[in-house]
Amino acid sequence: MSVVSGSCNLSDFLRRSAQVHRTRPAVLSDDAPGGTLSYEQLDALVDALASSLRLDRGERVLTLCENHWRYLALHFAIARSGAITVPMSPRATPTEIRHVAERIESRRCVGDLIGAESLRSASLVPTDLESLLDRAEPLGSTTTPAQSEPETDDGHAALLYFTSGTTGQPKGVVLTHHNAWSHALAAIHEVGLDENSVWGHYAPMFHLADAWAIWAVTAAGGAHVFEPRFDAIRTWRSMQRLGVTVTNLVPTMLQRMLHADRPDPATLSMRCLLSGGAPIAPSVVEELEDAFGARYMQTYGMTETSPYLTITGHEVLDRCRNRRERAERAARTGRPFLGVDLRVVDEVGTAIPADDRAVGEIQVRGPSVTPGYWQDPKATREAFTEDGYLRTGDLATLDGNGSVRIVDRRKDVILSGGETIYSTEVEHRLLEHPDVQLAAVFAIPDEDLGERVCAAFVPARSRDPDPSELREFCREVLSGPKVPRQWFRLDDLPRTPSGKISKRELRHRFEEG
Repeated sequence: MSVVSGSCNLSDFLRRSAQVHRTRPAVLSDDAPGGTLSYEQLDALVDALASSLRLDRGERVLTLCENHWRYLALHFAIARSGAITVPMSPRATPTEIRHVAERIESRRCVGDLIGAESLRSASLVPTDLESLLDRAEPLGSTTTPAQSEPETDDGHAALLYFTSGTTGQPKGVVLTHHNAWSHALAAIHEVGLDENSVWGHYAPMFHLADAWAIWAVTAAGGAHVFEPRFDAIRTWRSMQRLGVTVTNLVPTMLQRMLHADRPDPATLSMRCLLSGGAPIAPSVVEELEDAFGARYMQTYGMTETSPYLTITGHEVLDRCRNRRERAERAARTGRPFLGVDLRVVDEVGTAIPADDRAVGEIQVRGPSVTPGYWQDPKATREAFTEDGYLRTGDLATLDGNGSVRIVDRRKDVILSGGETIYSTEVEHRLLEHPDVQLAAVFAIPDEDLGERVCAAFVPARSRDPDPSELREFCREVLSGPKVPRQWFRLDDLPRTPSGKISKRELRHRFEEG
C-alpha cells in the first residue's frame, strides 16, 4: 500500500503511486489503449493535461463530466495546478450552471460531450475534455517532464461542492487539500483498500458519494473502473467482467440492482459493498450480501465532511455471532470514522445518555471537516457551535458501544396529532414488503393533525401492491399514528443530483396536489 505523508497536494497521491506501482493498472477501461492505463501512464497524462490547461493557483474550474478515466485525470490535473475543482452534474439546468459560475467567478469550464452541451446551453464557453486530452502528450509516453507545481498549504482549497440545497440557494462547501487528504488516508484503513482493490465508479463522480475514492484508491495503488451513467444491468456486467472488489452505491441504486437480472455471486469478486445516504433495514442487508457475495458496510456522511463521519467497522462485524446479528449491526449508522470527533447532544448541548433511546443531534469536528462555505461567513458561523463542532442536522440515538443510529433528518421529522414520527422507521417497514422496490415517507400540512404522514412508493416488478395492503402491513408493527394516511404510487422517486431521494420535491409536488 502506497500511503503518502507530509505533503499538501492531492496529486501527490498519484505521483507517489506512479513511483511505487509503476506498471500496475490504475485504470481498467475498454476505451483506454489496451484496455488499461498504468500508474506511470496516468501520471504522465496528468502532467501533460496540467500543462495544457495552464491554470492559475486558486482558479476555480467548473467541471461537468460523466464517470470516465478522463474525468479522473482532470481531477488530478487541476489539483496539480493548484486550482480548485468545482464539480457539477453534466445534466444540470442552465439556471443552476449560471448560478454556480457567477458565484465562483469561473473563467474556465470543462465538460465532456454532454457537459459541454449543458455549458453552451447556459451561455458559457466550454473546454472539451476529450479534445484537451488529444492535444496533450501521447498517452503512451512516460517521459513527460514533471510540471513545476505551485506550493499549497493545508488550508488551500482543493474542491468546491455546491450542495443541492434544502432551502433557498445551494451553498458552496469548501474542502481543502488537508480535508480530502486526511479522509483518504482514513478510508484506506477503514475500508481495507490496497493495491489489489478494484473500485467501481458507479455512483456519480461529480458527487462525494463516489469522488472520495478518486484520492483514496489511488493512494492505495488500486485500480479504477467506470460506468458513465448508472444502469443496473451494465453495473452487474462491469463488476463481473472487470473484477470489481469494492464500491459505494446509494440506496436507490442498490434497490434497482436487486430487482434487475443479476449474475451468480460466485462469479463476482466483490469483497465489500458500501452504502449511505439513507438508513437501511436489516432484511435488505441480508439480501444485498446474498446478491453481491460481499460484506455490507453502512456509512454516513456529508459533503461538509469529505464525506464519511461513521462506518460499520470490520471489527464490529467480526464480533457478531450470527448472520442476523451482523445484519442488524450493519444496518446501524455505525461508529465514528477514523479521525472524527463525534458527539450526540440535546437541544441545549448536553450529551444524551447512551441508551439507544434518547434522541439528539449529531455534531462533529476533525481534520476532514470543511472550514466553511464559499464567501458565506454568515452560513459558516451558523453551521458551527462555539466550540467548533459542525451541526449536521441529523437526529440519532447512541448505544453503549459508541454506535449511532440515525432516526431522521431534523427537517424530515413529522409532527402529527401531537406524535413525533421518524420517517425512517416507517420506510424500513415498507421496504420489508416484497412488492415494494423504493419508498419515501414525508409530511404535508393537515388542518386537523398539523402534518399528515404520507408515503410514496415504487412497486417491485413482481406485482403492484394495493395501498390498503401496505397499510395493514405497516399496522402489524407500527402504532396507528405512524401508519401513512395518504399513499402515492409512482414509477420512480425524485432524486437529488447525487441520487438521494428528494423528500423536498415530494412535499412540494403533493402539497400542490
